[in-house]
Amino acid sequence: MPRRRSPSPSSSTAPRNRTPQPVRVRRRTFGDFVKAFLAFVALAVLLVGVPVALAMTAGWPFPETFEPMEWLKQDISVSTFLSILTFVVWLAWAQFTACVLVEMKAALSGVGVPGRVPGAGPSQLLARQLVAALLLVGATAASFTPSLAQLGQTYDDNQRPTVAAAQQTPGLFAQQQEQAAGTAAAVAEQASHTEATPAAKKQGDTKFYRIQPPEGRHHDSLWEIAERHLGDGRRYKEIFELNKDRVQPDGSRLSEASLIRPGWIMEMPGDARGGDLVEMPGDAPEVSPEVRQQISDYARTGDGAHEQGGAHEQGGAQEQGGDQAQGSGGEGSGGGTAHVDLPQQRPAPGTGHADLQRPAPDQVATPAQDSSSFGLPEALLTAPLLAAGLLGALGHRRRQALWQSAFAGIGGRRGMEPPTPTGDALDVQDALLVGADPEGVRLLDRSLRGLAASLAAESRPLPTVYAAWMSNGDLHLQLAQPSGKPPSPWQLGQDQTFWMLARAETYEDVDTAAPYPGLVSLGTMDDSRLLLNLESVPGIVSLSGREEDRAAVFASVAAELATNGWSDRMTITLVGFGEDLTALAPSRLRHLDGIEALIETMEAETRQRRGALGAAGHDSVLTGRTGPAQHTRWAPHLVLLAAEPSPEDAMTLAELAADASRLGIGYLVGTGSGDLPGAAWEMEITGEGRLLAPLLGLELDAQLLPAAERRAVVELFTDADPEHGPDGPGTTPPFLVDISEQGRPAVYARLVGPYEIIGLETPDGERSALLHEALALLLLHREGVHPRVLSSALWPRGVTDDVREALLDRLRDWLGTDPDGTPRLRTDDAGRLTLAKSVVSDLDVLRSLYHEATQGRGVDSRAVRGRLLTDALVLVRGPLLADRPEGRYRWLTHEIVDAQLPLLVADTGLALAEFHMEKNRAEKAIEALNAALRTAPSDERLWNELLRATHASDDPERLTALASDLLTRSGARGLPPRTEALLDELLPTWRDAVAAAG
Repeated sequence: MPRRRSPSPSSSTAPRNRTPQPVRVRRRTFGDFVKAFLAFVALAVLLVGVPVALAMTAGWPFPETFEPMEWLKQDISVSTFLSILTFVVWLAWAQFTACVLVEMKAALSGVGVPGRVPGAGPSQLLARQLVAALLLVGATAASFTPSLAQLGQTYDDNQRPTVAAAQQTPGLFAQQQEQAAGTAAAVAEQASHTEATPAAKKQGDTKFYRIQPPEGRHHDSLWEIAERHLGDGRRYKEIFELNKDRVQPDGSRLSEASLIRPGWIMEMPGDARGGDLVEMPGDAPEVSPEVRQQISDYARTGDGAHEQGGAHEQGGAQEQGGDQAQGSGGEGSGGGTAHVDLPQQRPAPGTGHADLQRPAPDQVATPAQDSSSFGLPEALLTAPLLAAGLLGALGHRRRQALWQSAFAGIGGRRGMEPPTPTGDALDVQDALLVGADPEGVRLLDRSLRGLAASLAAESRPLPTVYAAWMSNGDLHLQLAQPSGKPPSPWQLGQDQTFWMLARAETYEDVDTAAPYPGLVSLGTMDDSRLLLNLESVPGIVSLSGREEDRAAVFASVAAELATNGWSDRMTITLVGFGEDLTALAPSRLRHLDGIEALIETMEAETRQRRGALGAAGHDSVLTGRTGPAQHTRWAPHLVLLAAEPSPEDAMTLAELAADASRLGIGYLVGTGSGDLPGAAWEMEITGEGRLLAPLLGLELDAQLLPAAERRAVVELFTDADPEHGPDGPGTTPPFLVDISEQGRPAVYARLVGPYEIIGLETPDGERSALLHEALALLLLHREGVHPRVLSSALWPRGVTDDVREALLDRLRDWLGTDPDGTPRLRTDDAGRLTLAKSVVSDLDVLRSLYHEATQGRGVDSRAVRGRLLTDALVLVRGPLLADRPEGRYRWLTHEIVDAQLPLLVADTGLALAEFHMEKNRAEKAIEALNAALRTAPSDERLWNELLRATHASDDPERLTALASDLLTRSGARGLPPRTEALLDELLPTWRDAVAAAG
């Protein structure tokens, strides 16, 4: 992929945060010597002249005698004030002298980062610049003092640390990537460079480069070395191949293109350019003898280095390289490994449960191999966290519709059956069921909240987290900078910027605010899933590529942010796309018409957040999230701008985003050209679904939500919206049973209460649990179940095709055939598994009895209605699958039957109570209501009808006892307003009576 070049700074006034430009080769000028001379004079004046002048004019700063009590008794005169001022000046001189010594030591050694002198920010910066200018005439001054290049830079150049901030996440943010050339010219250019390298080496033109210490939070990388000295960052592979597995001065070896450390030596291709930064052992008199010896020794390791294969030398770094590694932050807590490791590569955590074994990777059927994967969108099958969030939000929406329908009015039931999706919506629902990983969501949520609680208990601030990696349940947090030792059970990862929590170390639920709600999945790399923390990025994240590809990324990000389970509150502003997506989470998502409205909104919010942080005394939103106001403040605001802004708007956004990470605001902006002013991190989505970020070392299989799947997801949510239709959920069950004597089923399963099956022989003990669970799933979905949905429900961590097909064969044999020879387990035209009408559950019968009593024959016949309602209530023996074994039937968490059944039982009890009250049979009505309350104890309608029936029995003491029981059940919340008003009507003295009864 050819790299796009930034236009020259003169072409635009907008700030440019682009790839560092190649180093220009130049010789020392007269101006360099002038700067060095002036720096020498300044240092001489400050280090020698100041103390001499003080000694001659004000004298020694310390008093001749030490009598503190006498000093306190003296009057404060002008001389006393001058003595204090003199002491302060002496102290400032001593601090500056210490800064000069620290900077001089770091510059001359060329190893590590200069230490910080306490409280000497401006003084140390001045000392660093003077020392750098003094050493400018030295051959290696540029490598000793990387900050020298910042002197005299423009606003454009000052933005480069924002780009470089991405480099503070070593390891996975700098993986070895196989970048494909975008044009034939680029391919030819790279081939010519590759072919020229051996010839150049034969001419003795071999050059070497020494990895430099980090500047601030910027770490050197092979990509940038190739960009500076070879003119093309994609040629980093040549440098890697020349140095792979060769022993470095600290005794370790280069094994990953991303894993380089200060002090290492890189042999460069023969056409490398870059002046003093490229060091040659035979012609480098400016380099210290020690470094020249290291380069000479390294040069002798070139021949035969590759014969040693890919062996990685273990054990601690040698003393010579230890300081270098420590300076880079590359050492992890494991103490011993000579290089930084990636998070351990394990199977992707698509669907994980700890108590089930996952088959070997070569045995698990891939979607391309799975004959039953037809019709299911792959984008959602491979997005477990997104699927889990959408599935949970959809279930919540459907339950909300049921309850709103139940309590919409008094005396009438509007229905309890959500619409059954069809077509693309049904395929998307199945894909959500197959792909969702609720365990992974719970792991991430509990781990992050537990970390926040642990740090708060130690009075430590939350570290800034740029990204999270999930690999087979292990969680790796990638920090912006080292933050000390993590709290237990967290441990350091491959270096000081990684905190890791093993899967076995889990937290319980804790009551604390979500610390990193801006995390969102971008894709996978080497079976590890990346979540980028959008609100912590130091500036704008740009996304380039074709419009339809960018739209798929934006839709995925918006949908996951709106429905994820590891966030409490947030605002997601969509501009240029996604007006229909607001149906997913109206409380989180909002859509703005254009960039002007966005800029006006964000300018106001930026001012407001800055003021609120200052008034609260917080440095950033992270410190606010762990304080007393953690549940009320500092929710993130994430802006997703799909429309490419103009250069003027881009500059305004860049200014707003400059301080956004501290304020909890994140920006993801789309661009067609890939050249966005002010972009801190740049990404590109390809037509093949690859997400590329070369400067970050990322090449991911992107997580997408294409247009067709997005429309189907929105359809699921809009159909489930309680305000979608005038009548709410439907009133007709999806499957009606013949409840006459002629409709006796061949197989009858009792699900409402303990699980029992009548009409079938009990299967073998080892297979009985799976067969019973599979039958229960099919009975609760009479519309049909996709084979992949069935297998993912029974084996959440995956299963091979042969195991699944073997189970289906056993299930067919167990269920048998109808008298006409038709199997009772069938496959419909769409490939979904369905049950014959001769296989019935008591839930089917309960629904059919209620429907027939209220909308069928019971409407015209009072006697029939009473008999049907009584028969229906008799079927209720407890909650659904009351005796299900622990650890199984986890798929029920995705169902709404747990909300439907109590409502159905409550409706049946209310209808039967009304039937009895028409004939003034209060005791019969009370009996029916109490029976329904055993299954639906929290239904307010049942309690209110029970109060009316008890009042009709003309027993005030009984009514008072019921009111007291209700008050006890309500606890601190108190009685619902409608119930309290009803008691005031039926028993005005109930408060005094309840108080007297105790």
